[in-house]
Amino acid sequence: MKGIVAFGAIAAVSAMTLTGCSSSADDASGDKAAADKATSTLTVWVDSERVDALKGAADAYQEKTGVKVDIVGKNVDDVKDDFIQQVPTGKGPDVVMGAHDWLGELSTNGVVAPLELGDSADDYLDVALQAATYDGTVYMLPYAVENIAVLRNADLIPEAATDFDDMIAKGKAAGLDQPFVVEQGAEGNPYHLYPFQTAFGAPVFGTDASGSYDATDLQLGSDGGFAFADWLGEEGAAGVFNTDIDGDIAKQQFLDGKAAFWLTGPWNVGAAVDGGINVAIDPVPSPTDQAASPFAGVKGFFVSSESKNKVAANDFLVNYIGTEEVQLDLFEAGNILPALTAAADTAASDPIIAGFQSVGADAVPMPAIPAMGSVWQFWGIAQAAIINGADPAATWQGLTDDVSAAIK
Repeated sequence: MKGIVAFGAIAAVSAMTLTGCSSSADDASGDKAAADKATSTLTVWVDSERVDALKGAADAYQEKTGVKVDIVGKNVDDVKDDFIQQVPTGKGPDVVMGAHDWLGELSTNGVVAPLELGDSADDYLDVALQAATYDGTVYMLPYAVENIAVLRNADLIPEAATDFDDMIAKGKAAGLDQPFVVEQGAEGNPYHLYPFQTAFGAPVFGTDASGSYDATDLQLGSDGGFAFADWLGEEGAAGVFNTDIDGDIAKQQFLDGKAAFWLTGPWNVGAAVDGGINVAIDPVPSPTDQAASPFAGVKGFFVSSESKNKVAANDFLVNYIGTEEVQLDLFEAGNILPALTAAADTAASDPIIAGFQSVGADAVPMPAIPAMGSVWQFWGIAQAAIINGADPAATWQGLTDDVSAAIK
């Protein structure tokens, strides 16, 4: 495989080289470690749809090192809980594929080991590396980055909007009653509204010196948060946001040409293209002079804290999964922007992917800290209430109070 042969010799070196730090005790046990490694098997749990994309890397690793890599397809709905339950028993896999926002739970349960990226850390998109890091330590080898953007019907609206008001104006000028659609529903959908909230300078949490989210620095109650709430109430009263519009309705309005702008993710692009829409990907139009930064979800691989083959697992991830060819194989299996910059740039030869990559440059990782669970349970309900006419200031203050109490 292209890109892998150059790394082949790395697998034969000692644990000191692979981990970036060691001691004389490691050297003393080097022969035994090499012997154990030569006869070992790495078990890797992955999304069933990604099994075929990883077979080439698994075969190449076994050919170069003698270590067999057993790729096991798992149901994505069960894999996280199964991993957390099995790792302490010693029966779990060496490596598991998952989402970066699992990190808080995985770390709290002590089931993941740090990952040594070495110099290759600089080869990843900034948002991917940030998402792979928890409390200043890298725990995940990222392979894909996913964020929302605006899908525009380029036949109805030839040019991208310059800001939020311009988007609505362009749609109205084209004769559309509902120029813009975004998934909400009765309980709201703060994931899709987050870029507008960030445009008012109101992230959920601040960050600490390491760049990690800080649960003690809740930013929902900032002046920007209340400004966003006021704006949301105004746009709700104008009918721009509507809790009657769920995901299916938003999709259908865009496919029927009743809406020219649709804020959604890459998972819906296929339906739009298949529906005959001339799709362009635009940045999320900001209602302020600040960027509208969506959440980024990053997918990757974690090493089990109980793996007996951590050196081999680290080597396989960093030097095989972390190659352009393998990341592009994974991209072709899921059509999600690769996390490795070189692979992302190659994939971006497709203008749709390039559009999401451009928007993703302003994206921020979804918080993986456990305190985020205390936000989700109140956040969407408060936003839905504001859209439907509840007092913005009182409702937002209630949200802030409820989240603060739940975190404490």
